[in-house]
Amino acid sequence: MEKKVYFRGIALPYLLLLPQLVITGLFFFWPAGRAVYQSFLREDAFGLSSQFIGFENFADVLGDPTWLEAALRTLIFSGAVALLALGAALFLAVQADKHIRGANTYKTLLIWPYAVAPAIAAVLWLFMFHPNIGIFGRALNAMGIPWDYKLNGNQALLLIIFAAAWKQVSYNFIFFLAGLQSIPKAVLEAAAIDGARPMRRFWTVVFPLLSPTAFFLLVVNLVYAFFDTFGIIHSLTQGGPGKATETLIYRVYTDGVMNLNFGSSAAQSVILMILVVGLTIVQFRYVERRVHY
Repeated sequence: MEKKVYFRGIALPYLLLLPQLVITGLFFFWPAGRAVYQSFLREDAFGLSSQFIGFENFADVLGDPTWLEAALRTLIFSGAVALLALGAALFLAVQADKHIRGANTYKTLLIWPYAVAPAIAAVLWLFMFHPNIGIFGRALNAMGIPWDYKLNGNQALLLIIFAAAWKQVSYNFIFFLAGLQSIPKAVLEAAAIDGARPMRRFWTVVFPLLSPTAFFLLVVNLVYAFFDTFGIIHSLTQGGPGKATETLIYRVYTDGVMNLNFGSSAAQSVILMILVVGLTIVQFRYVERRVHY
């Protein structure tokens, strides 16, 4: 006979949920509500006076050519980070799933970068690719390649893409490896007996079974690229050179913290949230159709 857990009253369930509800309300809903409220105001630099101006902040942001350039740059940056991180993690997970010597050590080393903070990850890449003190930066210049991400905007954007993708590979690797290990070996053996070569087995059997994991990671990686890459950009390039690496999340910081334009910064954060929510809805609406559950 199946046993079901039940409570005699409603007080205990809500009491058990209370700590998480308080944390969510205090650190998510309250700041989000304040951002929406401030987006309709014009405040002085010290926050002593404010004026309700309606949607004027939103109109100014959407009519600013530099903001539109940052939005396009963010889309390119986020797409490149997600594709690079997912592709590298899937390749490494497939290799780690094979029966090779030292597989456990290999898996452990691949998981370690996930524990590195974004700012620390940026410092590691700075020491590797700095044009004067970096190992790879000096090597590129020695080979005749004029490498200086502090002066070349394309090089700076490429550097933060690789740094942000490297930081996320470990997270994707864990999920892909778990997905691969959950695939029944009998299915792969049956495909091999039918004459399917390794690449054909991967694309016709393995990858369709991994599609739910891949779809979940695609959503998570795009959200990560939009929001959680601030530390990498701030530590490596600070949005430069010439705003070549200024994404939307970094522009929110620049206008709000450095320029003390709180209303515009709040409006940008609200627009960014709407963009990410809309992008997620589009993924669930169109991309999820190709997912095999």
